[in-house]
Amino acid sequence: MENLENSTDCKETVSPLNNSGSTLNSPVSCHDGKTMGFVLVHAGAGYHSESKAKEYKHVCKRACQRAVDRLRAGGLALEAVTAALIELEDSPFTNAGTGSNLNLSGEIECDASIMDGKSLNYGAVGALSGIKNPVLVARRLLSETQKGKLSAGRIPPCFLVGKGAEQWAMSHGIPACPTEKMTTKFSLSGYKRNKRKMELAEQVETKRKRQSCGHENDFGCLEPVGDIMVEGEENNSACLDTVGAVVVDREGNVAAAVSSGGLAMKHPGRVGQAAHYGCGCWAENARDVSLYSTAVSTSGSGEHLIRTMLARECSTAMQAENAHQALLEAMQNKFISSPFLAGEDCVLGGVIVLRCCTCGEAQRSEDIQALLVEFLWSHTTESMCVGYMSAQDSKAR
Repeated sequence: MENLENSTDCKETVSPLNNSGSTLNSPVSCHDGKTMGFVLVHAGAGYHSESKAKEYKHVCKRACQRAVDRLRAGGLALEAVTAALIELEDSPFTNAGTGSNLNLSGEIECDASIMDGKSLNYGAVGALSGIKNPVLVARRLLSETQKGKLSAGRIPPCFLVGKGAEQWAMSHGIPACPTEKMTTKFSLSGYKRNKRKMELAEQVETKRKRQSCGHENDFGCLEPVGDIMVEGEENNSACLDTVGAVVVDREGNVAAAVSSGGLAMKHPGRVGQAAHYGCGCWAENARDVSLYSTAVSTSGSGEHLIRTMLARECSTAMQAENAHQALLEAMQNKFISSPFLAGEDCVLGGVIVLRCCTCGEAQRSEDIQALLVEFLWSHTTESMCVGYMSAQDSKAR
């Protein structure tokens, strides 16, 4: 395992590339072709409470195991990546599905998307309430698009939001789940703390404006609004972010998925990168033997990731010979130093990336099936929890 550090200070106009890791040239092979496959998951790029570090690691391990179980049972990449996401969404410690951040109105609105590298089809939901596992709706949307046109030649949707998404899900057999059943003590306490801070900030701002009218230069006794809004508690739910996974199956097909409860105290109806095409996830099978199949899942500040389409940028970068160097350069040039984020003081994001190709020996022999899998991750945030496992491994790491 290889780690790199970047010493750029986060207080400057660019963010540091805090960590980058990779395992290179890892063959995943067998003679019967039934136990091949690999999964890489993440539980968000942000700040993860040290007191709950074991929980984050455990949920990543469980997600890997669920995906590998599907692969071992003969399931393909889409099935495996969906299984991993369901496990991540069901955990009360992640900001996705159950335990998601509450918006300004105290409601849960989730975003999710999934992409199939073989067909290049994509399904997504945004600002979705009342559904326990948003990834299931995204997956169903993807499946329905593969069936072709609807009655009267209508084109089936691949991206639905809000009430329309909820109604579509229920009409397709996905059961409803009220917000109160998805809200945890953790997410509710975070909402109450942040609401108090917002109210206090608004009071300070009102006082500031009043003093500005009568005493234009008298601001010394006022507490800065920015300081009030900083959440310093260790269990700050607002600092946890999107979850995701990338998978390659025994046939060399790749798939990627991502799911998020979004920013804490977000405006109702806000849709983050987890639902946006090319921003939250990307998966693309190689169309030529000289190319790599790639799968990417992102996390971080949704607005930053949307404006840079980071998932697709990282996928494109993976066609370079040196994957590790290519990812570092993509994160620096396409994200941290992107002209689209020139006005941002601190650019927050993280990615997990998988690329694969058929081994040379497998191309020469019909008796041996083997994939060369490379997986990488990088983030500008304080922490990022990742887990990985091949179908031949006894446990996840």
